[in-house]
Amino acid sequence: MIRYLETIRDNLPEDCDAEMKIRGDEVFGKRLTITYFREMTPEEVDLESKYSEGGAGDQTIEDLRRKLDEVPYRLGAANRR
Repeated sequence: MIRYLETIRDNLPEDCDAEMKIRGDEVFGKRLTITYFREMTPEEVDLESKYSEGGAGDQTIEDLRRKLDEVPYRLGAANRR
């Protein structure tokens, strides 16, 4: 196991801020998870830019939130069927 982890460590990009977690229990077993940050590919950058830019999408969400705040409701009304 140590050699396997050393191989993973040696192949990680520099300054990737890697983190290792061991999760699980005696019933479902254990799982080793290693996560790290890497540079995004051009395709990932393009997809990320669609969701990170403020704009029309943010305004639509705010409009929906305002409309939902205006909907009248009574507590316990769903239980009266």
